[in-house]
Amino acid sequence: MKTILHELAHSPFCIPVKRILESWSIEFACRQVSPWDRRSVIELTRGAYYQVPVLEHGDDIIYETESDPLAVAHFLDNQFCAQQLFPEHSRGIQEIVIEHIESTLEGIGFRLSDPYVLEQIPERGERVMTARHKERLFGAGCVESWKRNAGDIARAFEAGLINYERRLGTLPYLFGELPVYADFALFGVIGNAEYDGPYELCEEYVNMKRWQESMANFSANGS
Repeated sequence: MKTILHELAHSPFCIPVKRILESWSIEFACRQVSPWDRRSVIELTRGAYYQVPVLEHGDDIIYETESDPLAVAHFLDNQFCAQQLFPEHSRGIQEIVIEHIESTLEGIGFRLSDPYVLEQIPERGERVMTARHKERLFGAGCVESWKRNAGDIARAFEAGLINYERRLGTLPYLFGELPVYADFALFGVIGNAEYDGPYELCEEYVNMKRWQESMANFSANGS
């Protein structure tokens, strides 16, 4: 059955999905969505959704909903991962951690890479329209401000990561011997912060650096 990930490659919400598919050796294809023109996603979801990721698996089209913002992760867990992403022992507390990762940390980290991602959009009209969209959300001059204040943003981002660094000093992954969805979500947020720009997670975070390498190479079949 054909599986297609409709994504923005730098998205902190798409990076986890792609890494999960790779980790479970699922054959899939990626289709890049334009940052500005989301008509392909709108058509695919029959007007219900315009963001990413959207997962196409045979006749199933999966995307987040108000009732299940983790719908894609839950689908992967049930379809491919045998409930390893949301194991019983992490229930409740994992959702609290995911909320911190995907809201608080993501809300800081994307500012470290967005100015550089924007520069890589080759078509000027699309680049300008994407920048204007961000300014409507975050204020005029926001992209230039993020680039100018990258040092302060990086310090705030890493302050938010300190408890993850401590946690990973005692365990290989956030909830034990195997990664759960919170690990993949955190991997995505850090991957997004490091995407296309000069930022890299500071060397002092030795536990997270070790964990990050483990996440990049994790295979569910052990190979």
